[in-house]
Amino acid sequence: MSNEEKCVGKEPRKVIARVVSQEGYCAIGHRVGDEIEFEHYGVKGDICINALFTMLPVVYAMMHNAHFPWSEDHCKELHACPDPKNPVVFELDRSQPMERKATG
Repeated sequence: MSNEEKCVGKEPRKVIARVVSQEGYCAIGHRVGDEIEFEHYGVKGDICINALFTMLPVVYAMMHNAHFPWSEDHCKELHACPDPKNPVVFELDRSQPMERKATG
């Protein structure tokens, strides 16, 4: 099974943003290895509002199986925060299916 078949399908995907690089001073204190988890029902973990604002369209697209033709690994994308002097780079990973919550 290819990465595209594994990570782009019909069911929504959980997206985990993992800090893979951080230079300079990050105001919220992001460090390499930090993780933020995105699901339909909310966000788990702390994230800078500026990074969140720019990341949400990509996260939402990945969550709903968007295909990025330039992507070498369809399970993961890189996303940088918008601070040019203190860049934090996140790896967005959609390799896990989203858990469904029971509705009452």
